[in-house]
Amino acid sequence: MRILFAVLRTVVAVAIIAAIVGQLITSLAFWSSRDVTNVGSNIVNFFSFFTIESNIAAIVVLAIGAYVLIARRGADPEWFQVTRAAVVTYMVVTGIVYNLLLRGIELPQGATLEWSNEILHAVAPAYLLIDWILAPGRRPLGARRIGIVLIYPLAWVVYTLVRAPFVVDQVASTDYWYPYPFLNPNTSPQGYVSVAFYVVLIAAVIGLTAAGVLWISRRWPRAAAETRQAS
Repeated sequence: MRILFAVLRTVVAVAIIAAIVGQLITSLAFWSSRDVTNVGSNIVNFFSFFTIESNIAAIVVLAIGAYVLIARRGADPEWFQVTRAAVVTYMVVTGIVYNLLLRGIELPQGATLEWSNEILHAVAPAYLLIDWILAPGRRPLGARRIGIVLIYPLAWVVYTLVRAPFVVDQVASTDYWYPYPFLNPNTSPQGYVSVAFYVVLIAAVIGLTAAGVLWISRRWPRAAAETRQAS
C-alpha cells in the first residue's frame, strides 16, 4: 500500500509539473503573439494565481509524501501532516471554485491549454482528496488547525488586492490586473462590496473544507489502521 501511494504521488506530481510548464509555455507564446513587452510582469501574474500556487504546493507535498511513505513506517511527522492538510484544503477549494464559478470563463493567463487546465483544476484536486482519505500514514488533527490553514489564503487575498491596481495588463489594455473576475472591483456589480462578499464566502468555504479535511483525519486515522493491520 505504501509503495503504491508513493508511486501515485510521484506520477501526479510529475503530471502537475507538466501541466504548469505546458500552460506557461502556451501563455508565453500567446503574449508574444499579442506583442506584450512586460513579459516579466506577466510571469509574476502567472505565478500569482491561487491555482498555480496551490498546485506548486501540491507538488512539494506529494514529493515529500512519496519519500515519507518509503522511508518510514507509522504516522507521518506532525509538521508534514498539518502542511498536507492545508494543501489538500487549498486544492479541493480550487476544484470547487473553478468548476462552480470559473469554468467557461477566460482567465487573464493567455490562451488556455485544455489538458493542463483539467489537471490543475480537476485531476490534481481529486487525487489530493483521495490520497488524504486512503493513503497510509495520516494522523488525527484537531479542529484548532483551521486557523493555520487559513493563514495562506488570507495572505494571498491581501497580496492580490494590494498589488492588482498597480499592474498594467497589456493584453486587456487595463491599468490593473486581477487573477479572477470576482476579485475585480472594476467589473463587479457593487465594486469592493461584491469583492468583500466573495472573499468572505470563499474564506467560509475554505474554513468548512478545512474542517472536513481535519474531521476525516480524526474519523479514520490511517496510521492507526496500518498499525492494527501490521499487528
